[in-house]
Amino acid sequence: MNISNKPIEAVSAARGAVLTIGMRWTDRLIGFVSTLILARLLLPDDFGIVAMASIIVSLIDTLLDLGVGSALVQDKAAGRDEFDTAWTLRLIQAALAAGLIWMAAPFAADYFRDPRVVDVIRVMAWSVLIGGFENIGIVAFQKNMEFGRDFRFFFFRRLLGFLVTMTLAFWWRSYWAMVIGALAARCFGTLLSYRLHDYRPRLSLARSGKIWSFSQWMLLCNLGNFGQQQTDKFLVGRRGDASTLGMYTLANEIAAMPTTELLAPLGRVLFPLFVDAAHDPARLKATFRKALGIQSLVALPAGVGLYFVAGDAVRLLLGEQWLSAIPLMRILSLISVFTALTHSSSYLLLALGKVSAQAILAWIQFAMLSILGIFFFPEADAGGIALIRLACTMFGLFFLIALVLRHVPRLGIGDFIASAWRPAGATGLMALALALLPAFESLPLIFKLLASIATGALTYALGILLLWRLSGCEKGAESYLLERFRR
Repeated sequence: MNISNKPIEAVSAARGAVLTIGMRWTDRLIGFVSTLILARLLLPDDFGIVAMASIIVSLIDTLLDLGVGSALVQDKAAGRDEFDTAWTLRLIQAALAAGLIWMAAPFAADYFRDPRVVDVIRVMAWSVLIGGFENIGIVAFQKNMEFGRDFRFFFFRRLLGFLVTMTLAFWWRSYWAMVIGALAARCFGTLLSYRLHDYRPRLSLARSGKIWSFSQWMLLCNLGNFGQQQTDKFLVGRRGDASTLGMYTLANEIAAMPTTELLAPLGRVLFPLFVDAAHDPARLKATFRKALGIQSLVALPAGVGLYFVAGDAVRLLLGEQWLSAIPLMRILSLISVFTALTHSSSYLLLALGKVSAQAILAWIQFAMLSILGIFFFPEADAGGIALIRLACTMFGLFFLIALVLRHVPRLGIGDFIASAWRPAGATGLMALALALLPAFESLPLIFKLLASIATGALTYALGILLLWRLSGCEKGAESYLLERFRR
């Protein structure tokens, strides 16, 4: 039974990054294929029903989420008592959340004016309860950077959910395929967690005070993050119908893929890495700059590139019934660009225990989004609400940079600029090339899309190499990636 704290070395961090990126890309490849197939088999209305139910379930789950997993990773001395307490707290949270979700179902149906969400929400309540029994020992995979085992857990859980969902979708042609598929994945994941880790949790509240001292701010932060990420869907669902919310939800999911699917796996590596370097200011600064440079190098062109190819991508991959999602996807893809620039900073503050600062930022953005969407633009449609969210995300970027500069004295604004200016400049060149690109209207749609992607990728690669050479091939994200590639 191993939940020990292992020292983190550069080699294990680099290997962990590769494994987590592979894990996330494999996971999202399955998810992406699932989305494409479901978009062909189901209607926007089906996606909207599931989105309505998911909003309510996520709200209540977040209201009770203590972030015990993050507390265990952040606590370098966490042992048996901490893990048992974390599991017990999460089990209590899951039971309370499931009960509240079940009771909230009729009220959600009244809010969204669609009675179909009642049964969907109540099935999801069972999924929340079952998830509370998941083996807390798997947190040690991330804590000790055992990402090979982490990979197996997420992959097999995702694969089973995919197989169940696809089978039911072909059979039923109904939104119930997504609901039952998610429930099956949760059940299988809970069983698998005990198969992959030999830790056996016991009921205990021995370290509840210690975990709460960290988790209280995680709870506030999670609530604020939920508000800023889901308020737009609350507004779209209320002002439109299930089909409109389905369009918005799928557009948001696809628009976020180029950045979140690149950033999320790196985040799983960065958090324990930042925690390990927290007491070495010079090492922490170097790690942060490298992380920000790598994330900017990959995520910025991905988000901007999607903006330019969104029209052709939707027509080719989703079908004509999803054309209304194109303008939404373009706006939401720009949001992901700003999100890319905040990712490293968020994990840096979390590793330093500055969760209160992140909570304040999340609540400010939540308040901005709510005030603008409800009081200043009460008639805004889905596109208008997406623009409001874009403005709030831009504000959040500058506020987060200010928080990092305040809490990490060794970092200056020059460090942010030095880490991101080359990716930003090359992305600008790529955007110019795509804006001036010949339409290729005579080509079949698939070749038109491939021509756009190839042009953007080539322009960006040449731009990065040129700017890097002009800066004297200074040591940074480019040199780090080249060195890893050679190895």
